[in-house]
Amino acid sequence: MSAARPANVLVIVADDMGYGDFGLFNDGRSRTPALDRLAQEGICLTQHYSGSPVCAPARASLLTGRYPHRTGAIDTLQGRGLDRIALSEVTIADLFLDAGYRTGLVGKWHNGALDPRYHPNARGFERFVGFSGGLSDYWDYHLDVNGTEVAGDGTYLTDVFTEQADAFVRADDARPFFLLLAYNAPHFPMQAPQELVDRYVEAGETLGAALTYAMIEVMDAGTGRLDATLAELGIADETIVVFTSDNGPYLGEVLGVSLDRFNAGLRGAKHYVFEGGIRVPALVRWPAGIDGGRTVDVPTHFADWLPTLAAAASVPVPELALDGEDVLETLRGSAPPAGFERFWQNNRYAPRREGNAAMRDGPWKLVYPVIPELMKVTDEDRLIDRALNYRLEGRITSVDDSPLPWFPVESPPEPMLFDVDEDPGEMTDLAAAHPERVERMVRELDRWFAEVETERAAIDDPPLDTA
Repeated sequence: MSAARPANVLVIVADDMGYGDFGLFNDGRSRTPALDRLAQEGICLTQHYSGSPVCAPARASLLTGRYPHRTGAIDTLQGRGLDRIALSEVTIADLFLDAGYRTGLVGKWHNGALDPRYHPNARGFERFVGFSGGLSDYWDYHLDVNGTEVAGDGTYLTDVFTEQADAFVRADDARPFFLLLAYNAPHFPMQAPQELVDRYVEAGETLGAALTYAMIEVMDAGTGRLDATLAELGIADETIVVFTSDNGPYLGEVLGVSLDRFNAGLRGAKHYVFEGGIRVPALVRWPAGIDGGRTVDVPTHFADWLPTLAAAASVPVPELALDGEDVLETLRGSAPPAGFERFWQNNRYAPRREGNAAMRDGPWKLVYPVIPELMKVTDEDRLIDRALNYRLEGRITSVDDSPLPWFPVESPPEPMLFDVDEDPGEMTDLAAAHPERVERMVRELDRWFAEVETERAAIDDPPLDTA
């Protein structure tokens, strides 16, 4: 790679996809030839963690290099404004734009709707084609194109996002590019080309698995198309390609269809801080900068991508209070793994440490299981978000600023302890055998929670502006 030409960066994010959804890892039950090839040509991170087990907070961590609590993005409820990244936050797109890159976001945003100050164009992305909320119909949709609403033409939405991403890469612009391609597949609604679904059903898959794998197959084809474009333009070697997922797979029933499927032996799924909810696929290929054909077993985290990609592209990072670390040399295999200490916590409305919280310290992982009461969403809030996502009820244009619901918890669960190096499926609770370690990790989790919540409480964004 010429020293005069900085690396391009293409980050592809799937929505609710797990390790078990790759043909490479599920004995070919799904057809993902492009992603399988990317894993084989580049590096595959076997212990890569999202910033959250749900969408908006996870994306906030990826974009800012910080824990989502600090950013204010603590839940997926856009009708409550709980998906927004605080205006004081600096995004990875801000950094690349300031460094002379052209920056683009194609696909799902879900980090601030209804107010132009939270729009992707105001958060470092020169070009945005997609939708701002949490989900979209795949056939009947409207697109936000740099703030202008454009009606869809009935083309399958995943293919539209591939087309738009391809056009961005091909643009006649001498600057290097940073592109975030945020597919919404395989997030519900479960919609896919029928001929693909039928093939999976005929192969013996359940309807839910067939729909999921079909949605992923279209996304895989899009990834392959972009790969071919990079090769055609002669820039594949100098382009850093990252593929990951915002959180683990959704398992369970949606509108009467079970989405249960192979999950690579991991416990839990989306919404949960067990490994199945936060350990997510990550593939990296950069022929000019990282030797491929390897797996990397060192734990890494969503917050690491901002400092790592900035370092790889020689993009300056100001004195930001980041939670992530530059792991470029670790990915190259030329630096020993550093200690890995990370935290997670998620529930609905307002963070509460009593449930669905975790800490990882080296091989050890402390888990407070989910408290069902803290995962409740009121019917009213559910309907508001549905109306926003599906363009119902006269296009709601304001958030609900009434007090957040508060659900009492009578008996919080005791923490669990796992050695995830030896027990990645989190089958054996070792808390009783290591009480001192549990006590120490509980103290650290409490300290972290108090710190990030203090910072979140200090966010002082102005009232929502829908004018």
